[in-house]
Amino acid sequence: MSDILCIYYSRTGSTRGAMEKIARTLGAELVELKDGVNRSGFKGWLRCGMDAMRRTCPPVAKPETKRPLADYRLVIIGSPVWAGRCSSVARSFLKQYGKELQNAAYVLLRGSEDKNEEVYDQMDLYVPCGHRAAVSLRSGSVGYAFWQEEFLRQTRDFLSGQEK
Repeated sequence: MSDILCIYYSRTGSTRGAMEKIARTLGAELVELKDGVNRSGFKGWLRCGMDAMRRTCPPVAKPETKRPLADYRLVIIGSPVWAGRCSSVARSFLKQYGKELQNAAYVLLRGSEDKNEEVYDQMDLYVPCGHRAAVSLRSGSVGYAFWQEEFLRQTRDFLSGQEK
């Protein structure tokens, strides 16, 4: 049983694809977050932006993981960037369960050229341990594969105790 959990929310599938590769490469458990809100189509897109700007925290179903969250050595949270913030679904998860995490890492998927690295600090507000590694990816960008590999390297270094 893996001691790494990859947990994510994906509206369009971009975050799902990135997290599937990361989970497969690290041999991690993969779990999708669900909030029960219809976020499809143009109205869903608008709802996402408004939720992010208002910092809305919709109730998130308790993730069905193989072990308690506190038992994972590392929890990697994947989130799309909405209006310069992490998704309201990821924020809700962090707000409800962030205190249970031993170690966290973040994977952001964004649509703009702006890396939105300030989102890491926003997410750290709910995770007392802070983050051990983080990456901001833009689907289709030239550097996507490079930065994903760099994140995997940082994660492996942390897990092997070589974090600097």
